[in-house]
Amino acid sequence: MVCEHVFESRSEGDRTVVRALIAQGYSDRVVAQLSGVPQNTVGRWRRSWLAIPVVWKPAHVGSYAYLLGLYLGDGCLSVHRGRVLLRIALDLRYQLVIHECWAAMVLTMPRHRPGFARSSSGECVHVWACGKLWLHAFPQHGPGRKHERPIALEPWQRVIVAGHPGEFVRGLIHSDGCRTINRFKTTLPSGRVAEYAYPRYFFSNLSADIRGLFCATCDQLGVRWTLSNPRNVSVSHRKSVAILDALGCAKDQR
Repeated sequence: MVCEHVFESRSEGDRTVVRALIAQGYSDRVVAQLSGVPQNTVGRWRRSWLAIPVVWKPAHVGSYAYLLGLYLGDGCLSVHRGRVLLRIALDLRYQLVIHECWAAMVLTMPRHRPGFARSSSGECVHVWACGKLWLHAFPQHGPGRKHERPIALEPWQRVIVAGHPGEFVRGLIHSDGCRTINRFKTTLPSGRVAEYAYPRYFFSNLSADIRGLFCATCDQLGVRWTLSNPRNVSVSHRKSVAILDALGCAKDQR
């Protein structure tokens, strides 16, 4: 009777957090520390639950695809005492991106109202929202930095990205990319020095898996890319730049 009472006295939110953390491979001790649920209760729940996956669907899949790109670039999830916090770090100079991130959070999970918090340096802002279901929205959450562990999309995420590749790439570029003007000089046969300029995009991420997701989605969009170095992906082909421009990938585009 005591066991049943303990199980029933816990909120559904506690069980949601514990189930998600267990699914990510955390031990009972770590799950207990992160969720605030006693370790013996975590173990009891682990043994009692059937292996039935939690079904979660975003309220607006296009906005989720964009938010997923932002999260993989500069987002993180933190769990403490049962409180789950999603944070996306964005450059304070790009107000349109900041507000689009806020809107994407609202459209993905309408019940959670996001907020803003400026970083201590004053150069970036964190768009944040609390909600236990963020653990299901971003199963890539785990211990350590993203580039130090494997990053792979779940089958249901791959379906969303395949259906909304433009939104996904735009989210990745808005978090970890930029549009620049490349300028160079060359001496013509006549002896005249000519100066040329052309736009290009860069996507930079330490994670080879995340770079791979960016490149694969560019392939789907017909965007030609090259590796500038092991960390940076470059898009400089004129038609490819035009495709990204049309998708609204430039951070200051109006």
